[in-house]
Amino acid sequence: MIDLNRLVGFHLVATSGGYSKAARAAPYPITHPALHQQVRKLEQEVGVTLLERLGKDTMRPTPAGERLLDFITPFLRDLPRVAATLRSGDFDGSLSIHAESLMIRQLLPGWLGALRKKRPKARLNLAELVSVDLDILRSGATDVVIAHIPELPSDVASQVVAVVYGCLVVPRDRATKRGHPALESLDDLPFLAYPSGTRHQLLQLQALASHGVHPASLMTLDTADTILGYVESGLGWSLVPSLDPTGPKGRRLAAYPWGRPRSTFKIVLAWRKDAPENPLLDELILCAPTP
Repeated sequence: MIDLNRLVGFHLVATSGGYSKAARAAPYPITHPALHQQVRKLEQEVGVTLLERLGKDTMRPTPAGERLLDFITPFLRDLPRVAATLRSGDFDGSLSIHAESLMIRQLLPGWLGALRKKRPKARLNLAELVSVDLDILRSGATDVVIAHIPELPSDVASQVVAVVYGCLVVPRDRATKRGHPALESLDDLPFLAYPSGTRHQLLQLQALASHGVHPASLMTLDTADTILGYVESGLGWSLVPSLDPTGPKGRRLAAYPWGRPRSTFKIVLAWRKDAPENPLLDELILCAPTP
């Protein structure tokens, strides 16, 4: 790999027109012989002559030197400015976000819109989180996770960004005017559950069991959005989270508050405590909604 100091020395000589002039113009202490040595070693590295002598202390780039000069000049010109933005954190960068489908659809649009106003060139990679797995944080596969996480390990930092409410959802033709329909009256429909083995399904079944209900028929679906679509189609009923306390909206479904006291769950923004410094993550945290 070419030594950066040799490139800087070559640039000084080529733009100043000679070794003595370059030594006087250098922003750091360096002698004429030291600059000559840097250029000679650089020429040995690239295998071509980069400067030719026109007079006693007058040098100019060869065609090969001109080609190298054209390449390194923008880099050396912009390097101080880039270094300053790194020190100040004033750069956009990239961020990988894994979030549950409900958060992607309802919470993140406004949040990321606010982030984009502050960091318009930020590169955001948004992925749906089907099940909470904090190992994707630890491995660096994602920068943040946005989900309901009941127990946070000591190596993960978090901030509460929303509260979701438990809701019973049934097809519109099963709606009642007072209170939710008796769960026993829904026995002819399958209960629409999250995938088997997930924490979300466990919460659903525990909530039903607390009311003495054990569905005879179960259909598993990946996300809350899919579950709501099936409810609207009259294919089942379910318990789902909602950012709206009154429940999710749909022309062909009815929603009712669930639990006494009302079942609520905190949604957190989670990130690694030892994550590398990332100004975009800091900005995301500052832009986070207040529940």
